[in-house]
Amino acid sequence: MYLLFDIGGTKMRIGVAENFKKISKTVILPTPKSFADGMALFEKAAKELASGKKIEAVAGGITGPLDKNKTMILNALNLRGWSKKPLVKELKKIFKVPVFLENDAALAGLGEATFGAGVGKKIVAYLTVSTGVGGARIVNEKIDQNAFGFEPGHQIIFLNKEAITLENMVSGTAIEKKYGKKPYEIYDGKIWDKVAKNLAYGLHNVTVLWSPDIIILGGSVMKSLPVERVQYHLSKILKIFPKPPLIKKSKLGDLAGLHGALA
Repeated sequence: MYLLFDIGGTKMRIGVAENFKKISKTVILPTPKSFADGMALFEKAAKELASGKKIEAVAGGITGPLDKNKTMILNALNLRGWSKKPLVKELKKIFKVPVFLENDAALAGLGEATFGAGVGKKIVAYLTVSTGVGGARIVNEKIDQNAFGFEPGHQIIFLNKEAITLENMVSGTAIEKKYGKKPYEIYDGKIWDKVAKNLAYGLHNVTVLWSPDIIILGGSVMKSLPVERVQYHLSKILKIFPKPPLIKKSKLGDLAGLHGALA
């Protein structure tokens, strides 16, 4: 049995799989602010899911940039209590098996490329638009090589008196700050069209830098944001290529990261 996890700023998803094709059971829990509390909750939930069966290996993702050896997160703005805490070491201590750690958005992208909306595509760009904005480039069903990970949400798309990143414009946090409502509480089509256009500017940069066959968009904000408007605005903005890549919503939704861990 294989233990899978996806630790985000607000939710922690844990699952198990008996083979490399299908996740058999999952649970979603609130992410504790404290690392020690998080490990205690993780251990309890994982052992309940395993139901006494032997765990052969552990794999999963966590929000934020990782250290060079991929053993911990360095500076997660949404999960400060976990920053620079020995996550892999602690999981090895608990389960006494090999542990594999990746950035959560990169794993979600890998999940979509191997099990979801990107199946059959050679180069997949994945962005998650949620509390923040993350993502990764997947090539031939593998996370592309990189020096420090991928952070497409931190690209600068506007420059006025200060640099404004894509995350500053389209994340759930940014939308709530600007409009005073959670994204799921907004029904005004004009607002969503503005968000779609801002996202399209970011996807323009993703397109010219990563040259993907497809862009897959996941995350809670995409439940409200019409992807066809994003595709429309990108087609108007992009000039250098004959046509923009296809844009699709995530097929795996909240479980994309667990599928990436399985992959």
